Amino acid sequence: MKGKQPSLNQSGLASSAMMKSRRRFVQGLVGSGILSAGMTAAHSVYGASDRSDVRRPEELRGKIFNLTIDEVRVNFTGSTRSAAAINGSIPGPTLRWKEGDEVTINVTNRLSERTSLHWHGMILPFQMDGVPGISFPGIAPGETFQYRFKVQQSGTYWYHSHSAFQEMTGMYGAIIIEPASGERIQADQDHVIMLSEWTDEDPMYVFQKLKTMGHLYNFNQPTLPGLVRDIAEQGLGAAINKRDMFNVMRMKPTDLADLSAETLTYLINGITPAGNGTRLFAKGERVRLRIINAAGNTFFDVRIPDLPMTVVQVDGNDVEPVTIDEFRLGAGETFDVLVTPTEDAYTFFAETMDRTGYARGTLATRQGLTAPVPERREAQWLSMTDMMGNMSATGQDMSGMDHGSGDHDNMQMDMGESVRARHATSEFGPSTDMRVDFPRTNLDDPGVGLRETNRRVLTLADLRSLNGPFDHREPEREIELHLTGNMERYSWSIDGLEYGNSTPIHFRHGERLRVHLHNDTMMTHPMHLHGMWSDLEDADGNFLVRRHTLPVQPAQRVSFSVTADALGRWVWHCHLLFHMDAGMFREVVVV
Repeated sequence: MKGKQPSLNQSGLASSAMMKSRRRFVQGLVGSGILSAGMTAAHSVYGASDRSDVRRPEELRGKIFNLTIDEVRVNFTGSTRSAAAINGSIPGPTLRWKEGDEVTINVTNRLSERTSLHWHGMILPFQMDGVPGISFPGIAPGETFQYRFKVQQSGTYWYHSHSAFQEMTGMYGAIIIEPASGERIQADQDHVIMLSEWTDEDPMYVFQKLKTMGHLYNFNQPTLPGLVRDIAEQGLGAAINKRDMFNVMRMKPTDLADLSAETLTYLINGITPAGNGTRLFAKGERVRLRIINAAGNTFFDVRIPDLPMTVVQVDGNDVEPVTIDEFRLGAGETFDVLVTPTEDAYTFFAETMDRTGYARGTLATRQGLTAPVPERREAQWLSMTDMMGNMSATGQDMSGMDHGSGDHDNMQMDMGESVRARHATSEFGPSTDMRVDFPRTNLDDPGVGLRETNRRVLTLADLRSLNGPFDHREPEREIELHLTGNMERYSWSIDGLEYGNSTPIHFRHGERLRVHLHNDTMMTHPMHLHGMWSDLEDADGNFLVRRHTLPVQPAQRVSFSVTADALGRWVWHCHLLFHMDAGMFREVVVV
């Protein structure tokens, strides 16, 4: 596949060869992909008897940790490739710390290029944050860098490379921090569920291809059967106008993800769907699942069919328990849930937002058991709300519109003309292909693909920090940042400026400020602020929950408060790796 893209037939459907390739990527191979030392490609497909040859992530405890980054050979799909592993495993070791301890992590680089490790969500001195060019120069080949800092929090976190696209090649691992006063959340079993992705292609090559054609990996295109269905449900005029709107905007209605199962294989704890990694329990036990999205470019919709989940922690912070059936997990986010299984086996199912693939594992009473794997759902189109927010160009509320009426058809065309005008007059320049004049501020929307389900789906509006806000002061000032992009150029930015053309954002040390993130794009961005907490607020300014990574949906405005209590140089970026590298990245200076 490398260097040659699958062709499409006249109906717009992928060729049978491409469909076969996609199925292979979705399923992967049995077992994890690590090849042990001395193994050849001929021995790379692991069956049950070969599991002892695969190095699993170890669990390290204490105050001093030694991590070595080295190149390894892996095989997730049938082809052997190079990867970067930490202590010889993908994921890297799970690090168990205790709140209040000072930890020392010695990181040795045996790669042929510079590397780094960033401690995602950790509150620490900026010199220990692990961002090359901002907090330190990076770790040169052959060098050992020592991270040392006091652990000031507890909960579930993770670490990953912040150098180029190394995170996509295997450099990530989990962090579990025990509270100083002991664990409040009691469970009989405690399992890390780390979601990630793998591509056989060189990530830099994938990025370059997206710069040439941003929709290259999106095979969820409008089809004739879809048009027929829309005509039956909405009428001919509405169905045609629905498609005309996207043509006017020069955008794809299923532009939900940059990468798909065409190039990605989705993993749980380094194991492919076919490998079916299993976590054990006894019936009636209370099981804690620490779910981490370590993928570079993927949103997952997580569910365990027939087993409710109670969310008890988000981004390492305890929340008021809320019981749900499904939640969306963005890159960089962590969710802890409690489940009480009563059957022998359940499928842990993490379906990608674009519906092209999934990660899958099993919760079971013993090894070898399986449960049914859900059918993948059809990708849904972005809605008018995703394009234009709450209001049309004439100021009319979109939420109550009749999608089958003639008035709606006319409204769509009027909106199309408005968007086209804004394309030509955008104040943010060529890096911005659209503006949203009337963003929505509601937080009770689970997002495209989850709105129509009858299951209980978590939204941001459902989350409440257990102990309320840490800082009760009213913000002294407000800042607004627009998340911007141009899909045709595959350019991503903040306020229309890629990182290389931007200047730092300045916070005054000790101040309390309110931030508004205004998404002018049609993609969801998980925005991660290093070194400080983001205290999410509702539209009326009421505190909801403390986060380190906040997803901002298309045409949405999300507001939160920040206490600038961390001196130094930090960064603020979209945690979709290609968006960050393409320019949706800013330096934040606290002085």
